[in-house]
Amino acid sequence: MKSKINLLLIAGISLMVYLSSCSTNMLTMSVKEPALVDIPNDVKKVGIINRSLPGEKTEKLDDADKILSLEGKDFDKNGAERMINGCFNELIAMEVYDEIKIIEDSTLRSPGLGVYPASLTWEEVERLCNDNGVDIIYVLSFYDTDTKAEYHSSKEGSVGIGDLAVPVIKHHATVYTNIKSGWRIYDPVNKLILDEFISHQSVVSKGSGINPLKAVEAIKGRTEAVMEASSYLGIAYAQRILPYYIRVRRDYYVKGSNNFKIGKRRAQTGDWDGAAEMWEKELDSPKRKVAGRACYNMAIINEINGDLDAALEWASKSYTDYRIKKALDYVNILKYRINQRAVLEQQ
Repeated sequence: MKSKINLLLIAGISLMVYLSSCSTNMLTMSVKEPALVDIPNDVKKVGIINRSLPGEKTEKLDDADKILSLEGKDFDKNGAERMINGCFNELIAMEVYDEIKIIEDSTLRSPGLGVYPASLTWEEVERLCNDNGVDIIYVLSFYDTDTKAEYHSSKEGSVGIGDLAVPVIKHHATVYTNIKSGWRIYDPVNKLILDEFISHQSVVSKGSGINPLKAVEAIKGRTEAVMEASSYLGIAYAQRILPYYIRVRRDYYVKGSNNFKIGKRRAQTGDWDGAAEMWEKELDSPKRKVAGRACYNMAIINEINGDLDAALEWASKSYTDYRIKKALDYVNILKYRINQRAVLEQQ
């Protein structure tokens, strides 16, 4: 028992030493990232094509697959249309193109069964763009759903019949629907596939009843849930041409002098400029570690304020002049952000 107490005491002291030696705090900030898909600036007119319907040779096999996987014959067709419309409506709302149209072309088909078809030939792409007066085309290359059901039963009390207590059995069904889709964006002028993207989305539906069949029938709204998810996936795909924000973490120094302690408290209240005033006072500190940490924190405040070039100068100074090891990693992060900024400016 005594040895256990000693071990706990040692562990507690170690934790206190660790906490007291922690020289940094963490902050999070929003950072703007370039769009995942870079569309040429001269693109003004866009066509959207649904290529996901199976061709005649594979249509019967695809229909059989839908029956075996608990799906109706037009389930995938309707889902693909919702995805196309979701993308179409979002592109209109974004107001990034002058004209957007849905192109109907019966000659374009997929192998079905969730197979990602080969890319269109550039002759096909040029024909589609020329015939429809568009600069590039978005192609839903495939759309497929896989559905599986799981069953289990549970005892839900009992009912009395004469002198007998008859257990009430309830059947539960869970239906898992996996939506798979693939897009390509073709640029006929530069003969480039600007994007090639595959997504997976799972929709879970549950129901219960007095027998397995009733349990499945009780799953109301499953079809609409899958259609809504398909529409959302179309919207999400349209947004790949927009810049987006992510949250990033940064460490800043809170120990080294009394000014760092004051800066810490100001930062905790959201007064970052006030914290920077305290850090700036330590830039000429005779203690190299303190001065290096102050340089590092000045890099942080400049990144917060959006001046990445100044942030890079301070972080570089922190490492080169004062050997603050953490600053080297920060230098590389800032260089990456500056490169990303250049990409953003071109989009």
